[in-house]
Amino acid sequence: MGKLAVIYWSSTGNTEAMANAIVKGAQGVGADVALFAVADISPEQAAGYDLLALGCPAMGAEVLEEGEFEPFFTQLEGKLAGKKTALFGSYGWGDGQWMRDWQERTAAAGAQLYRNEGLIINETPDADGISACESFGAGFAKA
Repeated sequence: MGKLAVIYWSSTGNTEAMANAIVKGAQGVGADVALFAVADISPEQAAGYDLLALGCPAMGAEVLEEGEFEPFFTQLEGKLAGKKTALFGSYGWGDGQWMRDWQERTAAAGAQLYRNEGLIINETPDADGISACESFGAGFAKA
């Protein structure tokens, strides 16, 4: 297992709860994992990790958060070729188009997407959602 960074942006705490559960799942299988709010890590630092789990909720018209996360991801995009990457986030409306667009973009950058799909949860993760996040983290850490 390589070094895993879980990097997220959260406004309401939903995506942060997902990030914490992903970390817990990864730690449960012995992963060397670090948790960062997107403001606390640079794209260059993130690129130094073997595995990246990136979390951002749907915003506005189903887009990534534009103040912090989008600029971070735009700078990271060119460093994703060959990088094992997992995507996750919460949403409150729509049907997950932001995640499909983000997956497409990440794959186009050459990243190795985990399960070829991101993990999305509507609103606040309930017990089943937290369990899904923990499983996601454990599976990704072992990927």
